This record gives sequence, structure tokens and C-alpha cells, in this order.
Amino acid sequence: MIKPSVSSDAGSEVRFQAYISALSEVIGHADRIDPLRRYCTGLLLPGERKSIEPMAARLDPRHVQATHQSLHHFVAKAPWDDAAVLTAVREQVLPALTRHGPITAWILDDTGFPKKGTHSVGVARQYCGQLGKQDNCQVAVSLSLANDEGSLPVAFDLYLPEEWIRFAAPRRGSRRPWRFGRRSRWSRSVARWPTACRPVSCWAMPPMASRPTSARR
Repeated sequence: MIKPSVSSDAGSEVRFQAYISALSEVIGHADRIDPLRRYCTGLLLPGERKSIEPMAARLDPRHVQATHQSLHHFVAKAPWDDAAVLTAVREQVLPALTRHGPITAWILDDTGFPKKGTHSVGVARQYCGQLGKQDNCQVAVSLSLANDEGSLPVAFDLYLPEEWIRFAAPRRGSRRPWRFGRRSRWSRSVARWPTACRPVSCWAMPPMASRPTSARR
């Protein structure tokens, strides 16, 4: 009988803990580190739904409510800086990606997330790539660095439709001065290219024709 090897699992655990440790340095207060670890663990666990409630049930079936509350506070209310976290992710992942070859492309894309309700930020009836039609959804724009081995998101923004800014944001009691301007979904990520690529030496890439994978608003 062949005994299962545990070295691979042990190595993965070590890399995961090192990854969380790097993110913990920019996440702010120490009480956010455990929810960060749990949230990242929940994203890796089997299961199609990656929203807070089903993740809490998988992480701690005996204390679902408390786990749900902790994760929800971390994601929705804790004031950590998403740009700083993305930078920490890039610094961890990019060296592994470029060991297989230099960055050869920037990928600018939008991703639709179908929604049933209307309570999520930015949700509106708009084109959803997952469904291939207009429907109720959120849309995020992203910029990724890529080579033949894989890709790494370095900028990620939630698109806020004009309809949501004019009608839904005031109803939510939002005091944030939302700005719309008639910009496409992807132009927001284009504006972030300089900061998203630093300190990555991707400016040395040869000139290439660059266009978004989706031109829909």
C-alpha cells in the first residue's frame, strides 16, 4: 500500500501562513488578523458560494453566528486599506509568477456578479458577462499582469453606475461624495495603471496594442 505524502500539504500550509503574515503587516489592528486568516481560508475551502454566511458555516459549524459576525465586520466595517493589501499580494505573488518568464501582457477586463436583491453597493440592471445579457448585477473592473504561466490582478474596482449613484446611494444614507463622470467601466482601471504597476518593472515591456476585453459600459 502506498502511503499518502503529507509533504505537499505541509508545504502549502507554510506558504499560506507566510502569505497571511505578509498581509497582516498592512491590515492594521491586530484584531483583524484572525478574521483575515479565516476569510482567506473560507475562500480556499470547497463550496460554490463564497459569501460570508456559507463560509462561516464551513469554517465553524458550531458557532456560525459568531463567525458570521466576525467576518462581516472585517469585510464590511473594518477600515483596512484595500490598495495596501493589493500591494502586499503583488509583492508576494509576482516573484513566483515571473520565475516562469517576464510579464508579457496587461489584461483589462470587467466581471459581472449576478445579484437577486438591490442592497449591494453598485448593483443595478446592466450588462453581465456571466449571463451574457442585461440583468441585475454588480460589475468590477480589473487590471492583471500576465505571462504564459498565469496572471495576477493588481488593480480591482467596483463600477458604480450613474443610476446607482443618483438614486441608491442617497437612500443608503451615504455621505461619500460619489463622482460619476461619463467614463466607461474600464477607464477607471486605466487611470490606476501607474500606481498599480509600481514597483513592478513592467514599463520595460515592448509597445503593444492595448484594448479592454469588454467595451460595454
